[in-house]
Formats: sequence, structure tokens, C-alpha cells
Amino acid sequence: MRIYVPATWPMLRTLVKTGVLDPIGGTAFALTPALREAYTSGDDEELEYAAMNQAARASLRLLSVEFGLGEDTTPARRVVVSADLDDVTLRPDLDDGVVRISGSVPFESIAAVHVDTEEAEYAVREAAGAVDAADMGDLDAEFLVGEAEDHELAWYDPSEVAFLVEGRS
Repeated sequence: MRIYVPATWPMLRTLVKTGVLDPIGGTAFALTPALREAYTSGDDEELEYAAMNQAARASLRLLSVEFGLGEDTTPARRVVVSADLDDVTLRPDLDDGVVRISGSVPFESIAAVHVDTEEAEYAVREAAGAVDAADMGDLDAEFLVGEAEDHELAWYDPSEVAFLVEGRS
């Protein structure tokens, strides 16, 4: 199953150093039956994109924690790692597209890495500070999150990740 793992820049650095990605709490997103049911239309590609966007919003939540801890070196960029894994547990009790994986994601399973460009950093930083309020229905906060979500994530082949991290570290 293709999964989308929310991540941050420090998680990418660790991936490059260790060759594995450790999803926070084993949480990832995927095109699940519940996600398919939640949409009245859309082909598989559009629904995979919806799952990736859920992971990108979860990346905002991870950034919110890092920034709240005073982390100054973390770039304000959403990161989503897509991978192909077989051992995936559906978690519709958490949300339509949520899945759990056990253990780490090996580098060999990674299909692509999606990262915000530099132009998105201001919007992403603002959205990271507002994502919890947006989840609670605050329309002004939802606007800020929407501003970040208007930025498309850039696509990187797994072979490019080390160069990407090296160029920003």
C-alpha cells in the first residue's frame, strides 16, 4: 500500500544518516476504504493526493510542536514521505485516511519525498502556529492553514534526498 508519512526536516536528516524513517507514533496516511467513502467523486490519483494533503497537514502539526519547543534550525517546510509498505493497519477510528505502521520505514521502500519550497516558508510558519485553532473551527486560523496549503509540495526522488538535506543543513 502506498502510504504518506508526515515528517519534518530533522526527520529527513535522520533518514539520510540512518537509512530509515521513524514515523511519529507509527502514523501515516493512505487511500483507505474510509477515505474513498468520504469523497463523492475522484479517481485513485485524486484520492491519493487527498491522503498526501492530510499528511501535509499533519506535518504542520509536527512543525508546531518543534517551533513551540524553540527549535530555530528547523526549516518551516512541510515534509511528506511516500512509501510502499505491506504491513499497514487501517485506523478509521482516528480519521478517514489514517493508517498505522509498525516499525521504521526502510529507505528502500520510499517512493518519493515531497517538500515545500523556500517560497512557502512564511506561510508554513504562520500555519504551524494556527493549525490547532483551525482544527477547532477558527476561520482566521483556517485561512492561514489554507495559505500554506495553496503551496504545492515539490517532488524529489529518493536518490535526491541526501543532496536536498545537505544543501539546507
